[in-house]
Amino acid sequence: MDNKDAEKLFFIPFNTGGHWLLLAINPIREIVYYLDSLGNDWTTYPDMKVLIDTVLQAFRVQRDIQTSRRGANSITWIKVACPQQRNQIDCGYFMLRFMRDTLALGRLKIPTDYFDEFKCAFYTKDQVDEIKEEWCQFMIKLNVYS
Repeated sequence: MDNKDAEKLFFIPFNTGGHWLLLAINPIREIVYYLDSLGNDWTTYPDMKVLIDTVLQAFRVQRDIQTSRRGANSITWIKVACPQQRNQIDCGYFMLRFMRDTLALGRLKIPTDYFDEFKCAFYTKDQVDEIKEEWCQFMIKLNVYS
Protein backbone atom coordinates (compact mmCIF):
# COMPACT_ATOMS: atom_id res chain seq x y z
CA MET A 1 0.00 0.00 0.00
CA ASP A 2 1.16 3.51 -0.67
CA ASN A 3 -0.14 7.04 -0.07
CA LYS A 4 -2.93 6.71 -2.63
CA ASP A 5 -4.40 4.02 -0.36
CA ALA A 6 -5.19 6.68 2.25
CA GLU A 7 -8.54 7.05 0.52
CA LYS A 8 -9.59 3.42 0.22
CA LEU A 9 -12.18 1.43 2.11
CA PHE A 10 -11.74 -2.24 2.80
CA PHE A 11 -14.95 -4.17 3.42
CA ILE A 12 -15.02 -6.82 6.13
CA PRO A 13 -18.21 -8.89 6.30
CA PHE A 14 -18.21 -10.06 9.91
CA ASN A 15 -20.18 -12.88 11.46
CA THR A 16 -20.55 -12.55 15.21
CA GLY A 17 -21.50 -16.22 15.56
CA GLY A 18 -25.08 -15.88 14.41
CA HIS A 19 -25.37 -12.42 12.89
CA TRP A 20 -23.76 -10.75 9.86
CA LEU A 21 -22.71 -7.10 9.93
CA LEU A 22 -20.41 -4.96 7.81
CA LEU A 23 -17.23 -3.15 8.72
CA ALA A 24 -15.80 -0.71 6.20
CA ILE A 25 -12.26 0.19 7.18
CA ASN A 26 -9.89 2.94 6.11
CA PRO A 27 -6.66 1.53 7.60
CA ILE A 28 -4.52 4.59 6.89
CA ARG A 29 -6.90 6.99 8.62
CA GLU A 30 -7.76 4.31 11.21
CA ILE A 31 -11.50 4.70 10.74
CA VAL A 32 -13.90 1.77 11.13
CA TYR A 33 -17.45 2.28 9.85
CA TYR A 34 -19.80 -0.09 11.65
CA LEU A 35 -23.07 -1.08 9.90
CA ASP A 36 -25.40 -3.37 11.83
CA SER A 37 -28.91 -4.10 10.56
CA LEU A 38 -29.98 -4.99 14.12
CA GLY A 39 -28.90 -1.57 15.38
CA ASN A 40 -26.52 -2.93 18.01
CA ASP A 41 -23.49 -0.93 19.08
CA TRP A 42 -20.05 -2.44 18.43
CA THR A 43 -19.67 -2.84 22.20
CA THR A 44 -22.21 -5.68 21.85
CA TYR A 45 -19.39 -7.65 20.21
CA PRO A 46 -16.25 -6.89 22.27
CA ASP A 47 -14.22 -9.71 20.67
CA MET A 48 -14.83 -8.19 17.22
CA LYS A 49 -13.63 -4.78 18.34
CA VAL A 50 -10.50 -6.22 19.97
CA LEU A 51 -9.74 -8.21 16.79
CA ILE A 52 -10.14 -5.25 14.43
CA ASP A 53 -8.23 -2.88 16.73
CA THR A 54 -5.41 -5.43 16.95
CA VAL A 55 -5.29 -5.83 13.17
CA LEU A 56 -5.12 -2.04 12.70
CA GLN A 57 -2.38 -1.77 15.32
CA ALA A 58 -0.39 -4.51 13.55
CA PHE A 59 -0.92 -2.69 10.25
CA ARG A 60 0.37 0.50 11.88
CA VAL A 61 3.50 -1.30 13.15
CA GLN A 62 4.13 -2.95 9.78
CA ARG A 63 3.90 0.40 8.02
CA ASP A 64 5.98 2.04 10.75
CA ILE A 65 3.24 4.59 11.28
CA GLN A 66 3.96 6.87 14.21
CA THR A 67 1.06 7.58 16.55
CA SER A 68 0.59 8.99 19.98
CA ARG A 69 0.69 6.82 23.10
CA ARG A 70 -3.06 6.34 22.84
CA GLY A 71 -2.56 3.28 20.63
CA ALA A 72 -5.90 1.57 20.04
CA ASN A 73 -7.70 4.66 21.32
CA SER A 74 -6.65 6.52 18.18
CA ILE A 75 -8.82 4.15 16.12
CA THR A 76 -12.13 5.83 15.32
CA TRP A 77 -15.24 3.65 15.30
CA ILE A 78 -18.27 5.21 13.62
CA LYS A 79 -21.69 3.63 14.01
CA VAL A 80 -23.70 4.21 10.85
CA ALA A 81 -27.48 4.58 11.20
CA CYS A 82 -28.43 2.19 8.41
CA PRO A 83 -31.64 0.40 7.37
CA GLN A 84 -32.80 -2.14 9.94
CA GLN A 85 -34.01 -5.66 9.30
CA ARG A 86 -37.48 -6.64 10.47
CA ASN A 87 -36.71 -10.31 11.03
CA GLN A 88 -33.91 -12.48 12.36
CA ILE A 89 -32.78 -14.01 9.05
CA ASP A 90 -31.95 -11.26 6.52
CA CYS A 91 -28.77 -9.88 8.14
CA GLY A 92 -26.50 -11.39 5.47
CA TYR A 93 -28.48 -9.78 2.68
CA PHE A 94 -28.46 -6.44 4.47
CA MET A 95 -24.69 -6.66 4.86
CA LEU A 96 -24.36 -7.38 1.12
CA ARG A 97 -26.70 -4.51 0.30
CA PHE A 98 -24.71 -2.05 2.47
CA MET A 99 -21.54 -3.08 0.66
CA ARG A 100 -23.15 -2.86 -2.76
CA ASP A 101 -24.69 0.55 -2.07
CA THR A 102 -21.34 1.96 -0.95
CA LEU A 103 -19.52 0.54 -3.97
CA ALA A 104 -22.23 1.71 -6.38
CA LEU A 105 -21.91 5.27 -5.13
CA GLY A 106 -18.11 5.20 -5.25
CA ARG A 107 -17.89 6.96 -1.90
CA LEU A 108 -14.82 6.81 0.31
CA LYS A 109 -16.62 7.85 3.47
CA ILE A 110 -19.88 6.59 4.87
CA PRO A 111 -22.04 9.23 6.57
CA THR A 112 -23.22 8.43 10.08
CA ASP A 113 -26.82 8.69 8.82
CA TYR A 114 -26.18 6.46 5.78
CA PHE A 115 -26.36 7.73 2.21
CA ASP A 116 -29.18 10.06 1.17
CA GLU A 117 -29.70 7.94 -1.96
CA PHE A 118 -30.50 4.88 0.16
CA LYS A 119 -31.70 6.42 3.41
CA CYS A 120 -34.70 4.57 4.79
CA ALA A 121 -35.66 2.95 8.07
CA PHE A 122 -36.09 -0.47 6.44
CA TYR A 123 -35.39 -2.04 3.08
CA THR A 124 -38.53 -3.10 1.26
CA LYS A 125 -39.11 -6.73 0.37
CA ASP A 126 -38.27 -5.82 -3.24
CA GLN A 127 -34.95 -4.26 -2.19
CA VAL A 128 -34.01 -7.38 -0.22
CA ASP A 129 -35.16 -9.63 -3.07
CA GLU A 130 -33.03 -7.58 -5.48
CA ILE A 131 -29.83 -8.28 -3.54
CA LYS A 132 -30.82 -11.96 -3.18
CA GLU A 133 -31.18 -12.20 -6.95
CA GLU A 134 -27.86 -10.42 -7.55
CA TRP A 135 -26.14 -12.79 -5.11
CA CYS A 136 -27.65 -15.83 -6.84
CA GLN A 137 -26.54 -14.58 -10.26
CA PHE A 138 -23.03 -13.92 -8.93
CA MET A 139 -22.79 -17.44 -7.49
CA ILE A 140 -24.08 -18.98 -10.72
CA LYS A 141 -21.40 -17.12 -12.72
CA LEU A 142 -18.76 -18.53 -10.37
CA ASN A 143 -20.20 -22.03 -10.82
CA VAL A 144 -20.53 -22.33 -7.05
CA TYR A 145 -23.35 -24.81 -6.88
CA SER A 146 -23.74 -28.56 -6.66
